[in-house]
Amino acid sequence: MKHRSKTPPATHALQKLRGSIPPLITPFIADAVDYDAYARLVSFQIEQGSHGILVNGTTAEPSTLTLEERNRLVSLAVETAAGRVPVVAATGSQSLRESRVLTEHAIEAGADALLIVTPYYIRPQQRGLVAYYLELAAGHETPWMIYHIPGRTAVGVTLDTLKAVKDKSEHFVGIKHAVNDLGFVSECLHEFGEEFKVFVGLEELSFPMMAVGACGLMNAVGNLRPGVLAEMCEAVFDQNMGAGRKLHDQLLEINKAVFFDTNPIPMKYMMMRLGLLTKNEHRLPMMPATAELAQKLDGVLERAGLLGDAALSCAS
Repeated sequence: MKHRSKTPPATHALQKLRGSIPPLITPFIADAVDYDAYARLVSFQIEQGSHGILVNGTTAEPSTLTLEERNRLVSLAVETAAGRVPVVAATGSQSLRESRVLTEHAIEAGADALLIVTPYYIRPQQRGLVAYYLELAAGHETPWMIYHIPGRTAVGVTLDTLKAVKDKSEHFVGIKHAVNDLGFVSECLHEFGEEFKVFVGLEELSFPMMAVGACGLMNAVGNLRPGVLAEMCEAVFDQNMGAGRKLHDQLLEINKAVFFDTNPIPMKYMMMRLGLLTKNEHRLPMMPATAELAQKLDGVLERAGLLGDAALSCAS
């Protein structure tokens, strides 16, 4: 890979890569990406206190987007954030060539870090994963992380694989860990040190994983309650574990609701109900919430005291 040279990030810049960095949904209108709505969502996240923005994560339905659409969303997020918070670009695909295109664009656009998902469907061997990641890491110095989500990709990464990658890529800085495995987090931090960045990718483990050393969250529920997630991260940073645990408990039912159906189906419906989206649209094969699911999610929002909360609205 050939990229424009980029100065290695200073330590203080990497220190900003922590806290709540929600993976934004992709708003659609008449099957087209609603870029104006996306820019409003980026601004909303920053105004609500999120520590960063994740573009084209699983919650964005990236496999239904074209490369051009994914690249445009990255550019728009960087432009809208305007340096106020870090922008992390998810640039992985099942195709090495597509991942190259996405990675090159994110670097040129000025993304602060990259998140590269384990190639899905292919189910490669560990040595293939090492070669794949090192190929994408070559020729640039932008900090990058592995997106570890075997529930979606059908293959996980081992500690030995992470070690092999880290040995040959100094700007490999962490992982998004979307696995119900706290032990693996401890193993990573023991092996690579506290500076190794572990982001929580499962809502139910938000506080527990941060309590054992994760540096932040990349959770879909951040689309809905960004301020609370940012506050919980700050509580942990301040060693106020009691406050962090209390906030985690407050989010329990909403965290569960995210997975009442395939993400982001519940999330988009709840965002529409709160005025964060004007249209609850997906691209096939994804479909909007059924009437039965909608009723169930309304109950969650009502018990959380969120229905009618005009303070959350950013749809117009």
